[in-house]
Amino acid sequence: MINIDELKFDEKGLIPAIVVDSVSKKVLTLAYMNKESLKITMEKKLTCFYSRSRQQLWLKGETSGNYQHVVSITADCDNDALVVVVEPDGPACHTGAESCFFNDVWQNDELKEFSLEGLVKLIEGRKKEKTEGSYTTYLFEKGIDKILKKVGEECTEVIIAAKADDKKETIYEIADLAYHTLVLMIQMGISLEDIHKELASRHVIDKKVKQEKMTK
Repeated sequence: MINIDELKFDEKGLIPAIVVDSVSKKVLTLAYMNKESLKITMEKKLTCFYSRSRQQLWLKGETSGNYQHVVSITADCDNDALVVVVEPDGPACHTGAESCFFNDVWQNDELKEFSLEGLVKLIEGRKKEKTEGSYTTYLFEKGIDKILKKVGEECTEVIIAAKADDKKETIYEIADLAYHTLVLMIQMGISLEDIHKELASRHVIDKKVKQEKMTK
């Protein structure tokens, strides 16, 4: 753990801070901090930046309510840039967008990045647009009973593949189960963030249990 005095602020006393969503890993914004705003960030556990245009401190969410709860702060190898991982209460961008980075410049279609968030958006689109010939749309049209049946079937397939010690088939079936579980989540209005928060709360409980065992 390095000391704040070891960080290299520029000639204006600023250091760039790249803000990243702890769940989606998406870059939310690029802002700047000075030593005072960084100290406030660590004390309040909320992002506080230095506005170069207004030349004053700026606590993110103070007026909008879209606070960013800080998970961690990491400096690069030269100690002249920061990555701030956060759990946001709302959009990062003043336009109302989740991230400030949404203007596509170029993309290599052959190396297009896959993400659970992207898959969720695709599934949500199939529910809203009712795409003809889409299996996902078919599941939503059939309703909760059909979706639950598929989740049950895929769960059974995972058990069978794993019992046979077939790693490749188990991976395939887990992927099927994950997809149908996402369909169920969207049908019920459950987000990835909901699951993330639930798992995070269990992690804290598990950590406390381990600490209690170590003290006995």
